[in-house]
Amino acid sequence: MSEKRSKLSSWWIPGVIVALAIALVTFVVVYEFGDDTSAPSSAAADTAAGPNDSRYDMGLERRDPHDPLALGRVDAPVTLIVFTDYQCPFCAKWSRDTLPTLLTRVDSGDLRIEMRDVNVFGEASRRAAKASYAAALQGRFIDYHQALFADGKPRTGAGLSTEALTDIARRLGLDIPRFDEQMSSATTDAAIRQNEQVGAVAGAYSTPSFILGGQPIAGAQPTAVFVGMLDELTGPKGN
Repeated sequence: MSEKRSKLSSWWIPGVIVALAIALVTFVVVYEFGDDTSAPSSAAADTAAGPNDSRYDMGLERRDPHDPLALGRVDAPVTLIVFTDYQCPFCAKWSRDTLPTLLTRVDSGDLRIEMRDVNVFGEASRRAAKASYAAALQGRFIDYHQALFADGKPRTGAGLSTEALTDIARRLGLDIPRFDEQMSSATTDAAIRQNEQVGAVAGAYSTPSFILGGQPIAGAQPTAVFVGMLDELTGPKGN
């Protein structure tokens, strides 16, 4: 699969991009083999001053209160950035197995999740990302996201046609005229392509990839990896 290089938007600060690129080249090399089930080193967490320390943000967190693809408080102490693709089987597995557990930490206020659809599998993935974004604009992002990954499996082919994506919105009770308009709008297209650019800067050419509190995680690692790292950053939470 050829890598698509996108011209970075003018809002990127060159110094941040250079520092981020260096850090994430190391990420790609170290985590080349994806679904390694061993937990990443906690050394970075041990040396950082705390979850609000600037070293926990590698320049990718938006903390935008109007981001429709974000879950949780803007001021949550830790952010998880998720680079995903709606045709990725491991993304579907992670959404089924791990996301529900992390949503409990969103609800408790100590985690914010920011989704970035990088669409490495092509146009069908981009179409699904636009549909998910349109659903998010109606406040139904997580419902639509989970519908696309029903049973922990991605849709493919006709399952990601415009008609099929609209049918999901209909079954979820969304405003269909509004959904259709926003799915095809220039604003949605710009937002989706901007997320792809962020993924390109981060080196997220395989999915899923993550940055949790400034620490990279590659592949659909076990839930315990995410919970363990989050506990190191915020302190363990009782179940």
